[in-house]
Amino acid sequence: MSNVIEKIHEKAKKNPKRIVFPEGGDIRVKEAVEYIKTNKIAYPIVIDRDNIDPAKRDKFAEIYQELKKHKNYTIEQAREIMSEPLYYGAMLIRTGQADGFVGGAVETTANVLKASINCLDIDKDIGLITSCFLMSLDSKYAPDGFLVYADCGVIPQPSPSQLSRIAIAAAKFTRDLLDVKPRVALLSFSTKGSAVTRCVEKTQEAVALAQNNELGFDIDGELQVDAALVPEVAKKKLKDSKVAGAANVLIFPNLEAGNIAYKLTERLACARALGPLILGTVQPCSDLSRGCNAQDIIDCTAVTVVRAQKTGASE
Repeated sequence: MSNVIEKIHEKAKKNPKRIVFPEGGDIRVKEAVEYIKTNKIAYPIVIDRDNIDPAKRDKFAEIYQELKKHKNYTIEQAREIMSEPLYYGAMLIRTGQADGFVGGAVETTANVLKASINCLDIDKDIGLITSCFLMSLDSKYAPDGFLVYADCGVIPQPSPSQLSRIAIAAAKFTRDLLDVKPRVALLSFSTKGSAVTRCVEKTQEAVALAQNNELGFDIDGELQVDAALVPEVAKKKLKDSKVAGAANVLIFPNLEAGNIAYKLTERLACARALGPLILGTVQPCSDLSRGCNAQDIIDCTAVTVVRAQKTGASE
């Protein structure tokens, strides 16, 4: 276990939260839950189709029908939706009976996102659902032992406004989870106008939009990845940047670039990739790769607990 992940585990143990596992029949989830209980990382709430409380499901159906009244769901349709463990689990969080959830070992990312979007509260300051990966790695270009990558899982072609909000969401995640000051680089194949294309302009617009907010952290772009991470390159390519050569949050111009980059880093740098960690909801939730193992579930749970601690979830 890396040092950064160890620190997250220790933070989680100081104030465990109620975390929903909506895929309780999966052997990896069972193994992870046993470890989580034994080591007091969280208070697991394990759900599968066989242990959904019918009375609670019916109450959730009423709430959901009201939430989605513009869709004219019948109560029977709402009840059928609430019979899905992902939706039932998300509604436990919405109603204050749990503090976060970890899913996706069995379900697709799309299904996890649908349950999150439809049942959880959206952070009004962000105004969209996005995601990030916490990359734990040993590299001189990640002196704190991690990098945060976004968005690698949700928005295929973000607009400048969306890209700026992805950057802000990822920075807030980094600050809240790791207690470090985010240094955010919006990446491109261009550094500060070395190329002129519409995609470069989009990144420049996103930087300007983000910088118009009172951020409390440093953000810069557009930067090539070597200018963002390598001090020697940063000195050659630009001056007076608090981010260049020292970035710890990397924002990719589109989903394709982000997804490729995190998988390359995971395989070639032997990094641990935790996520996609869903950003933009008030209540924290984490997706998993369907190829995950029990340790991935444990680590994502610890991340979700620490995020729940920061949102003021119940003691």
